[in-house]
Amino acid sequence: MTEVDWDELRLFDIVATEGGLAGAAGKAGLSAPTIGRKMMLLERKMGRTLFIRSQNGYRLAPDGQVLFEKVRSMRNSAAEITQWHSDAFSLPIVSLSSDIWIAGFIATNAAAIRGPSDAFRLCCKQCENDDELTYRRGMIAIRHVRPAAGNFAVRKSVDVAYCAYRARDSSGKNVEQWISIGTEVAKSDAEKWVFRHREPLIHTWTNAPALLPSLIQSGAGKGVLPCFIGDNVPGLVRDGEIIEELSHPLWIIVNDDDRHAPEMRLAIDRLVALLKGNEALFDGSRHYQAETSWKPERKMS
Repeated sequence: MTEVDWDELRLFDIVATEGGLAGAAGKAGLSAPTIGRKMMLLERKMGRTLFIRSQNGYRLAPDGQVLFEKVRSMRNSAAEITQWHSDAFSLPIVSLSSDIWIAGFIATNAAAIRGPSDAFRLCCKQCENDDELTYRRGMIAIRHVRPAAGNFAVRKSVDVAYCAYRARDSSGKNVEQWISIGTEVAKSDAEKWVFRHREPLIHTWTNAPALLPSLIQSGAGKGVLPCFIGDNVPGLVRDGEIIEELSHPLWIIVNDDDRHAPEMRLAIDRLVALLKGNEALFDGSRHYQAETSWKPERKMS
């Protein structure tokens, strides 16, 4: 049987509702003869008589009545889907903009920012362009540097520490080899540190910073990572102390015109709580606490 499409069924619904071709023509924007031909074609496709035609108009045949009820059910379902869709996209958007490492942390902890019943949508972005804060609404930025100017509300958050990391089981010549972020993409002081301080020992580099933990993990050499990343990658250990010159605070920045919107206020408060609750992870002290935590002595048997 030839498949019937939704346009044909919608036209059938109009004819059935109007009770004839003249009324249907006014609603459908088609001529009465065209609609008549389309209804005859629909009957042929379905192999059923849908209308009883007379000088008084089009009356539904028994099969037409069954189809009419099914089409009405389909139309109601379509209306519910449309409403469901519009409800979702009527919600405001809150965007969290940060570097690749913070973006990954937020993605892992997204449930702490937005719950299933919250009346906003969440967008996690890897972006360090402050122009978006000026010209785009609903943006919360997490930056390494406080903006020098602009119509921004700014809040200082946790400190971020950095350290060199190597594979736990690294041995041989690779112990003194380094991995660098490519100079064409390196932006922050942390991304440029290896090139600036260990250039003769660089044997591996990448223009995709997200690959750096895996490269270190593989034993390709040492690399610099934020402590909240490096301390949580299995198989990585610190190689030396925290690099103090790289430590910096995180700044939570929002366009001042946005900060009083209910969804923005809620997301900001939750972001502040999330970062503060993980302060020891970001400043590197959680590693120190773990290394120096008391452990009971094993009893001699």
